[in-house]
Amino acid sequence: MTRRKKTRSLADKVTIRTGKRKDYRRWRHDNPDEVAPSRRYVDKKTQQRKLQAERKRQRQSAPPLPLHSASTDGDASKHEGSD
Repeated sequence: MTRRKKTRSLADKVTIRTGKRKDYRRWRHDNPDEVAPSRRYVDKKTQQRKLQAERKRQRQSAPPLPLHSASTDGDASKHEGSD
């Protein structure tokens, strides 16, 4: 007998008659109150959102970078020297 592969898939945790994906989709559609994201997934996404918000806040509070300066002469000489 072969071992079953470990999975975090919710489909394997639900026992339905045929075990086919189509049947699982139908069951999930019929029973939305029984299907919920795992606590681990929710915690992970919450943490990702917090990190994303923190990075955005840091970006917005940082001083602007002089990307497009008024003097293009200095930029042209830099490019010529790198050829």
